[in-house]
Amino acid sequence: GIQPPTPEWGAMLSNGRHIIRTAWHVATFPGLAIMLTIFALNLLGDGLRDALDPRLKN
Repeated sequence: GIQPPTPEWGAMLSNGRHIIRTAWHVATFPGLAIMLTIFALNLLGDGLRDALDPRLKN
């Protein structure tokens, strides 16, 4: 049979921008998921840098 499309946050965001005025949640929640993921990865990177960089340990 026909295979369903692979769910991707970028595709969900792109599809939701056409109907943002009537169904705001279609674009908002994938956008929030992207934002929170990037924020969490930045915090993880900062924590790893602080833990592993010998120049920062005084």
